Amino acid sequence: MQNSIRTPYDRVVMAVPVTIPYVRYSIESAQWWMGRALKALVDGAGITPRDIDGFCVSSFTAGLDSGIGLTQHFGLCVRWVDTIPLGGASAIAALRRAARAVQAGDARIVACVAGDTNHVDSFRYTLENFSRFNQDAVYPYGAGGANASFALIARNYMGTFGAKREDFGKIAVAQRSNALRNPHALMKTPLTIEQYMLARPIADPIHLFDCVMPCAGAEAFLVMSEDVAASLKLPAVKILATIERHNAFGDDPVQVRGGWAMDVDELYAMAGVKPDDLDFVQTYDDYPVISMMQFEDLGFCKKGEGPDFVRQHDLTIDGSFPHNTSGGQLSVGQAGAGGAYLGVVEAMRQVLGQAGPTQVKHARIGLASGFGMINYDRGLASGAAILAGAGA
Repeated sequence: MQNSIRTPYDRVVMAVPVTIPYVRYSIESAQWWMGRALKALVDGAGITPRDIDGFCVSSFTAGLDSGIGLTQHFGLCVRWVDTIPLGGASAIAALRRAARAVQAGDARIVACVAGDTNHVDSFRYTLENFSRFNQDAVYPYGAGGANASFALIARNYMGTFGAKREDFGKIAVAQRSNALRNPHALMKTPLTIEQYMLARPIADPIHLFDCVMPCAGAEAFLVMSEDVAASLKLPAVKILATIERHNAFGDDPVQVRGGWAMDVDELYAMAGVKPDDLDFVQTYDDYPVISMMQFEDLGFCKKGEGPDFVRQHDLTIDGSFPHNTSGGQLSVGQAGAGGAYLGVVEAMRQVLGQAGPTQVKHARIGLASGFGMINYDRGLASGAAILAGAGA
């Protein structure tokens, strides 16, 4: 294994994983949801808002309220602030930036928060204002939104590598099984492969259970030094390695790989582990095809072997390859930018042994990924982190 050239995250940790339980629709604002998450961080750490001197925020529905405006709204006085508009890659970017801020002494305790509301019409409004480039490319053809773009990606992947809808269905069905053990998951009924296959088409080959359900909610965590975590008596999560890449493989006519593939060797080299050493994996799952793509790009199998990998593994909590143990966005729901945090927060709980009914036995080391900002032909942002508990 090659040696990493990246500066490690020595003595910087994450703590206090927070989920504000999701609801399908909400009359409350995104700021309300993020405020509840911030209060849960403060209460969970046994600190006051004055102790937070770094603040990182992500949201699609907070309007013009970036992190700086929210400092006043929430009564914070910080010396480091960031607003990360990277969609599903926001959590990975947040922990990376916050960790470096702590490491450099620019902040002592950073609150990383993401949340969104979901009014009856807010999802349509978000889509309409998501990307001017997307509008220019697809609106003249009467298309719009992510479903059509991911349908093209999924169809091309199926034709190139032999994936079948049943393979994507196995991912979705396993995640529903996991979600039934998660009290916060919005999807409360079992899903069979037969139901998956018979679901109505949305944008063929994307069908109903390939799509996430928009909802309202928030997720959050704290980043601090080991010494601060110890002084607060907080169980802490080690950051073994992270990667981040944007607009990768721009010459590919249709996306069949993401930025992870450019930096995956560095990810494992920095962490000092191999893919087989991981006890679980939380991929960003806006559609099953993207999870399958990540199985390849994150080193669990070679490019094009994703379908066979899925066929050969049990992806449930107690299976041979525990994947998206909370149920993922496909069965928990997608709370806007909070969806970027879902896998990271679940990974934190897993390595801390705090996942309750979704806990993977003896989980010590795991991976969480991010993927987001779909333009008309590909997702532009990607990232991943390998996290470990105290005993790793």
